[in-house]
Amino acid sequence: MTVSVTHNAADQEFTLVRDGYTAELAYSFPEQEVIDFTHTFVDEELRGQGLAEELARAGLAYARQQHLKVQTSCQFMRHFMEQHPEYHELRAQKA
Repeated sequence: MTVSVTHNAADQEFTLVRDGYTAELAYSFPEQEVIDFTHTFVDEELRGQGLAEELARAGLAYARQQHLKVQTSCQFMRHFMEQHPEYHELRAQKA
């Protein structure tokens, strides 16, 4: 079953729903041209199915399309970016 990720810009989150259960990736804009992925949540019934990775890829694709640099307050997103070198150029430089 294919599930598509929905971007809700008003709520600053990417979400997907499967069988009535939800997964989400929240973000904020701490400064101009920087997106901070702040929180990832996957309902227990959906865990272990790769849905957090789908959300991560959608969020990072959005950052790339919008020419944003990425911060990762969310531990999952920090680890995901560390493990995927194709996203390293998106990382925001620390002051």
